[in-house]
Amino acid sequence: MGNIIKVQKGTKDILPSEIELWQFMEQKALEVFSYAGYSEIRTPIFEATELFARGVGDTTDIVNKEMYTFEKSERSLTLRPENTAGVVRAFIEHGMHRLSAPVKLWYKGPMFRYERPQAGRQRQFHQVGMEMFGIEQPTADAEAIAVAIRYLNMLGLDDLDVEINSLGCSECREIFKNKLKEVIKPYINQLCEDCQNRFEKNPLRLLDCKVESCKEIYAKPEIQNVIQSNFICKDCAKHFDTLKMYLDNLGINYTVNKLLVRGLDYYNRTVFEIKSNNLGSQNAVCGGGRYDSLVRNLGGPDTPAVGFAMGMERLFSLLEEQKNNKLTAYVVSTNIEETIKLIAELRNNGISADFDMTNKKFTKQLEKAAKVANYALILGEDEIANNTISIKDLNTSTQQTINRNELNRFLQNIE
Repeated sequence: MGNIIKVQKGTKDILPSEIELWQFMEQKALEVFSYAGYSEIRTPIFEATELFARGVGDTTDIVNKEMYTFEKSERSLTLRPENTAGVVRAFIEHGMHRLSAPVKLWYKGPMFRYERPQAGRQRQFHQVGMEMFGIEQPTADAEAIAVAIRYLNMLGLDDLDVEINSLGCSECREIFKNKLKEVIKPYINQLCEDCQNRFEKNPLRLLDCKVESCKEIYAKPEIQNVIQSNFICKDCAKHFDTLKMYLDNLGINYTVNKLLVRGLDYYNRTVFEIKSNNLGSQNAVCGGGRYDSLVRNLGGPDTPAVGFAMGMERLFSLLEEQKNNKLTAYVVSTNIEETIKLIAELRNNGISADFDMTNKKFTKQLEKAAKVANYALILGEDEIANNTISIKDLNTSTQQTINRNELNRFLQNIE
């Protein structure tokens, strides 16, 4: 054999043993978003590089360090590192602003960022998300959070923490940025290289730093006093207070986190993050917020918007602990003719089932059944003669014999 070509670092194959959970996540997305009036949109995997430089922001790590950019016919193209900019581009290009508001869209698919691979984070990763255009009122913000929680609940993730914050509008945010720079400036030489670069270009991103030495500096009382100050203007404060009232009315528990700024430049006013505690330690599974200026910045009409995205690899890792990919039934028999008929009957009735095509010994078939199914359907000579079937629960090792005519009803009741 020659040299084996392996999958590229930061990418992975989704194998048949895993695909059922991926299909489950996608099906629940279709169900939840459709019920809330969202239509699916599928945008190209690569776009003009300028779209992300203008949309995501040329001060972000994504644009500066993480994009897969290439030249083709003297044009700069980039594999999408996120999907909001592409959806906004499609919204503008296809005149969706002329539709009656709100315009509700959702998407799923692969994204690409050149970053250090780690658990739940790949260079090719998948996101599912939604975008809503045309509503400036906090009803849209509340719906985005509620739909995100509904989707996570439908996946079986119910131990969730919601964090929210308001970044304010461009005017009040500018005042906050200047105050923040003023109190951080004495410590600038002690900051990490990224924070020193962000200090002038995007000081809000300083609060998103994960370097411990920087976090210690930002925890200093004079800096915390600015961070915790109520800097947002009257209109932004009213928007945020109304959002909190809506969340209270929906029974959604939340905490206000003043350090929550999100990593993309286009957010204004509401930002939020949802964390799951289902594995005992917190995992951020959803991030989003409001981006009222992005449509205009990308050449469209002034259009308020809000959305969120979820990393599907992270969701997969949480769901994997709960999964049961086993078949409902495995037929154990040495009578191939009867087995094939029974298998067809089960599958036609919507029951997942399989059998041994090589007609191995009874004991070998039972061993295989225990690995791949929840129930062994034993079809021996006595069962065939008496029109019965023996059902062995492979999880509890209990066994019972029932009339063959009752089998479908029995299995459908336990599905």
